[in-house]
Amino acid sequence: MQHKVSFFLTTFGLFLMSFNIFLGVYFMMVRFHQVNGFSYQEVLLCFSITLMSFTIAEAFFRSLDTFDSIIRSGEFDRILLRPRNCLFTVICSKIDFTRIGRLLQTILMFVYGILFSSIHWTLFRVIVIVLMVLSGIIVFVSIYLIFASICFFTLEGLEFMNIFTDGAREYGKYPIGIYGKTIVTICTYIVPFSLFQYYPFLYLTGKTENAWYGLLPIAGCLFLIPAILFWRFGLSRYQSSGS
Repeated sequence: MQHKVSFFLTTFGLFLMSFNIFLGVYFMMVRFHQVNGFSYQEVLLCFSITLMSFTIAEAFFRSLDTFDSIIRSGEFDRILLRPRNCLFTVICSKIDFTRIGRLLQTILMFVYGILFSSIHWTLFRVIVIVLMVLSGIIVFVSIYLIFASICFFTLEGLEFMNIFTDGAREYGKYPIGIYGKTIVTICTYIVPFSLFQYYPFLYLTGKTENAWYGLLPIAGCLFLIPAILFWRFGLSRYQSSGS
């Protein structure tokens, strides 16, 4: 906020970018009315859950996405000399509140999807949707943490990791099941997007009566455990970037 005009212009720009993605979904649904049995309101709700999780994770854990620059500049060597936990210090080094612009757009889609979808809301379904958002945040944070951990060995960022962050934001516009069984399998057993996005959403919209689907976001949170272990392994092998 030391540069207020820059902050508000960036925030507004991110709002317009997410609005452009929303228009893509809108024109798609106007033409075809539904996607694999999901209505426009349901697709918007699904998209808003994914985008909300991604936006919150990106806003507060942006430093992990740019960790390669912290490594190369030698800043991480200085962080290791500080009394605070190094991961905590890295996370606090860059928190990007300009993502509020995208979050605002997400909240509007979220509210619209809740109010105008045909979902029969119960207390358990409310809990499920909260779990979906929280689990989504943890899954995206875990991916950022894995990306940062890889940088201990490469000293450079690997662009293919964007497939699982920015890419997930894009194909998360629709329930993952529409992309076929292979993608669902990958997003269930390798990177657990389906556990917070697809399976609980099936229960939420009444496509299945299996209440266990609504609890799968809890299993998705377990993805954070191997991510933390990988971070610790990478940290134990770190020998400075030589900057």
